[in-house]
Order: sequence, then C-alpha cells, then structure tokens
Amino acid sequence: MKRRLAAVALIPALFATACAADSVQNDSSDSSTISIGSQDYYSNEIVAEIYAQALEEAGFEVEREFRIGQREVYLPDVESGTIDLMPEYSGALLQYFDPETDARSADDVYDALVEKTPENLQVLDRAEANDQDAYVVRGDDPANSIADLADREGLVLGANSEITERPFGPDALERVYGVSVAFTPIEDSGGPLTVNALRGGDIDVANIYTGSPALAGEDLKVLDDPEHIFVASHVVPLASAELDPEAAEIINDISAKLSQEDMLSMNSASVNEQQNAATIASRWLADNA
Repeated sequence: MKRRLAAVALIPALFATACAADSVQNDSSDSSTISIGSQDYYSNEIVAEIYAQALEEAGFEVEREFRIGQREVYLPDVESGTIDLMPEYSGALLQYFDPETDARSADDVYDALVEKTPENLQVLDRAEANDQDAYVVRGDDPANSIADLADREGLVLGANSEITERPFGPDALERVYGVSVAFTPIEDSGGPLTVNALRGGDIDVANIYTGSPALAGEDLKVLDDPEHIFVASHVVPLASAELDPEAAEIINDISAKLSQEDMLSMNSASVNEQQNAATIASRWLADNA
C-alpha cells in the first residue's frame, strides 16, 4: 500500500515537471516569433503583409497583429515589445515623438527620427514609397511645382475645412510660394468627392495623400514642394532594437525596392479591384525576388 501511495504521489511531481518543461519550450518558441502589426489602413496592412511573407519565406515564425488601430493605440504595444515590427511613416512618426520638430525634407526627417526614436526601438531603412499630404492638379496642367502656380489668378483649392489651420494651408501657399487661392471645403480627406471635383474642374488644386490610388493614372499630378511646406513621410519600418539582424536585413531589402509606383499600384489593386493584402503582397514579392 505504501509503495502504491508513493507512486501516486509521484504523479503530481511529474506533471509539474512536464508543465515546467512545456512552459520553457513555449517561452522559447514565443521569443523566436516576430510579431508584426499594421495600422487600420489598407495600404499599411499590405506593407505589413509583405514583411510577414518575406520573413516566413526566410524561415522565421511570424504572428500577424493587423488593423489594430492608429498610432496612439498601437505605439504603446510597440514600445512595450508586444509588437516587434511595424510599417510606419517617417514624418508622422517623427511628429509623434517630437511634436516641435522643424525637419521637413525626407533626409532631415529620417535623420531626426533616428535620433528621437526611443532606445528600445529602431527605425530601419526608409523606402522611396511615401504617403503624405500633397497638392495635386489635373494631369494636363502645365505646373510641375507648387511654385509654378504663383502667377495664376482665380485658383480654387479643395480640401477638408481644417486645412485653413494647417501649416501647409492657404496661408502657407501665399507666404511661401506667393500662390493665392480661393477655398472650397470638401470633407472627405482627399477621397472620391475631392478627386471628382478636381477632375471635373470645380476646383483647380486639391489636398490629396500621395498614396491615394486615384494618383495611379496620368489624369492627376502631384506638385513638387521645393520649399517643404509638407513634412516628408516615407514608409519606414519601426522595429524592436532586439529584432534579429537577419530579419532586419530582409526588411531593409524590401525598403530598397519599394517604390512610389509600387505603392500606388498596390493601393489601386486593394481599392479598385478589391484584392486582399495577402494576394497583393505575394505578387509584389514574386515581382521583386
């Protein structure tokens, strides 16, 4: 009887040992998994999916945490290490970390971002692809730069009403470029109403994000901004400082290949063709292997 009781008594101990071993194994597995997040924004999800598929192809375990909200929601998770990798936008991210920054050009913004990023995080190489505010005209307009509008009369700008309070709004157009505009509020953040108003001639200039699929064709044109009234905002990976160096190299290679034309084409496939992020990402990777 005593021997039987002794054997029974061993069962909880063996169970506890097995659980402890499983715990160690699970912790090890978790620590080798790269958690990738994305904003609740179709374009950002596509880039995150490109990261995920490229890392999986290289043999990394990946956990997707997509469409988790906007910067104020997900950055605490990135800073705490819950999320290891996230596609971001250089100008917007810099302004989050340093609201008083005066950096505007692509290089200045990136350099300032590297300096202001918290020590437990890192920004990897930025891509050519960008998604930022811009002034857009019809494709047949002879202007190529905002400065080319300086001698025009009767120009009408269309945008959300809050643009009048923004540092790149009508006051900046007048002060920096000598461009005078009348203003028509269109409250869809550069969406279809704004695009249709521009195409139809109801307005002459529109505030549209450079990642908009409406810019994938030749009927609309983004004006150059040589005086940088807009903050440059290129796609840039935000990562844990402890991200595997091989994984970082893979992501940097993606950034080196990700062009603005790619961004517009992928966004168009998402919005106009209703393709999912995984399909779009897979095709981009195949084309850029």
